[in-house]
Amino acid sequence: MSDVISPAVAQVLPGLFWERVRRSPGAVAYTFFDKPGNRWLDLTWAQMAEQVSQWQQALRSTSLQKGDRVAVMANNSPQWLVFEQAALALGLVVVPLFSNDRAENVAYVLDDSNTRLLLIEGLEQWRELASVAADLDDDMLIWSMNDCGGQRIHYVKKMLREPAEAAELCIDDPDALATIVYTSGTTGRPKGVMLSHHNILWNAYVGLSAVEVFPDDIFLSFLPLSHTLERSIGYYLPMMAGARVAYARSILHLAEDLQTIRPTVLISVPRIYERTFARIQEQLHSPIKRRLLELAVDVGWLRFLHQQGRAEWHLKLLLWPLLERLVADKIMAKLGGRLRIAICGGAPMPVDVGKTFIGLGLNLLQGFGMTELSPVAAVNLIENNDPASVGPALPDVEVRIGANDELQVRSPGVMKGYWNNDKAFAETVDADGWLHTGDKARLEDGRIYITGRIKDVLVLANGEKVSPADMEMAICIQPMFEQVMVIGDSRPCLAVLVVLNKDEKNSQHSNDALLAKIAECVRSFPGYAKIRSILIVDEPWTIENDMLTPTLKLKRKNILSRYEKEIEAIYTRRK
Repeated sequence: MSDVISPAVAQVLPGLFWERVRRSPGAVAYTFFDKPGNRWLDLTWAQMAEQVSQWQQALRSTSLQKGDRVAVMANNSPQWLVFEQAALALGLVVVPLFSNDRAENVAYVLDDSNTRLLLIEGLEQWRELASVAADLDDDMLIWSMNDCGGQRIHYVKKMLREPAEAAELCIDDPDALATIVYTSGTTGRPKGVMLSHHNILWNAYVGLSAVEVFPDDIFLSFLPLSHTLERSIGYYLPMMAGARVAYARSILHLAEDLQTIRPTVLISVPRIYERTFARIQEQLHSPIKRRLLELAVDVGWLRFLHQQGRAEWHLKLLLWPLLERLVADKIMAKLGGRLRIAICGGAPMPVDVGKTFIGLGLNLLQGFGMTELSPVAAVNLIENNDPASVGPALPDVEVRIGANDELQVRSPGVMKGYWNNDKAFAETVDADGWLHTGDKARLEDGRIYITGRIKDVLVLANGEKVSPADMEMAICIQPMFEQVMVIGDSRPCLAVLVVLNKDEKNSQHSNDALLAKIAECVRSFPGYAKIRSILIVDEPWTIENDMLTPTLKLKRKNILSRYEKEIEAIYTRRK
């Protein structure tokens, strides 16, 4: 039975939390892995409420005032939520930071937002900040969830008192600023997206109108809570519906945690599905296994189209029960075996990857959003799902196609502005409230189809235009390529930088052989989009070496700068 708390009842984000506590005090709210005890533990809503009251009491003992910014730099955990709920209820504004972000980025955000208190998880985050510690405001409080020692860092546990004073709700304005979320910054400095309490509450609520969630659902959380998709849809949406959230230990442990938690709902970016798809491909050692998977996907896809009302019943469908038992169930078991819904956003999903999982029986729903939209604007529905699209717009969301085929969106989720950057806000949201996404798109049969990025298009020397992201997705389907970046802006032809899968690095592959494999991946692209040169990169692109954003997007400018000489050399050889 659904038990959804509406934005009208909640009013503000901490109002949602306390209403959930009132309705479901004894229900399990969160599951997490206790490292010292080497075991999984549960927390009920009543237990969460007790902790929030303690943390709020600790915050009240400081000189913080309503509207002050407080930042959190930690991995996903119940304590992350406890801190946010305690802070929001006092009218503080939360600034989420990626737990493994570069020190320079963190220092910039803390300074730009004039953060008055920073919560870290422990020594790992503090060591990351060591190089910029001298640049941090001396008056900024630094709290830690774990004991770090040292005089400047306050161990929160020592400040918590039992029993805590009764919690306060010092804010009741839905339009008040709740959070400043700094975008990843693929180019230039990150911008602080200002979201209100209503922005996020509205987004979670309309998300529930698109995909029904029940109190017995279990979400597995592994996208960082600093990612707005995880925060709105993986944190506030289940709170609104009364569902449980389990926190995965890490991406490295994800496969094991899926088996342990056996979630019913999963929220992810495409890269997780791409890697799972690549592992499936790698394990097909015999032609018989490969053909069996192909048959299962083909029949499963036909079954899916028939269920969607887009195909007639076919005799092949009689094979599905057998193929489901022999193939689909075994693969779905690797995802826990009871996954009911999988939401995918943050970047385009390769069509072949989506078709594979949907063909195997997974309700994989791709959507579209931006941090500036709180973040979801569109998502496919179980009964109306085309993985080549990002689905129809959510209720109360208006969409249109503007100049240069740009997708423009107007909704209650549109941000309040960019912190300290009115000029950028005016360039992004026009006077009529339409947010200019920068994505090229088309509207067809009520669905949105993303066709590329306006700014990411490469223009070859002959004037032909190519979307590198589309080609990169096509190439990454080949398991041997771990990371790919297509280049060629103002050049006579396209080239590609690749990081090989770790199992392939010691193999002897000629450039011609690799280019042949790439050519097979991009054979459906126009002839002028042929890739003619390749540069094999030994060092993976990571957040730490500043080649990826914290949301795992390529920092193209940084990569081009890092390999400038090598890139120039491959083009010189072609002259």
